[in-house]
Amino acid sequence: MAVKVDPNLCIGCGTCSTMCPKVFKIDEEGKSSVIDENGDTPENIKAAADACPTRAILIE
Repeated sequence: MAVKVDPNLCIGCGTCSTMCPKVFKIDEEGKSSVIDENGDTPENIKAAADACPTRAILIE
């Protein structure tokens, strides 16, 4: 499973990094980035993606 964050859509709300702190972090630009796409279960990562208010998390 490949996990990506579209920086053009991300508003840096932090929901994903709160839900999956081993997968996502808020970077120095205030946007979410992937630090380890295998850092949590696929179910939890999908839940974080579904919780993103701008749908900036892409799962392939």
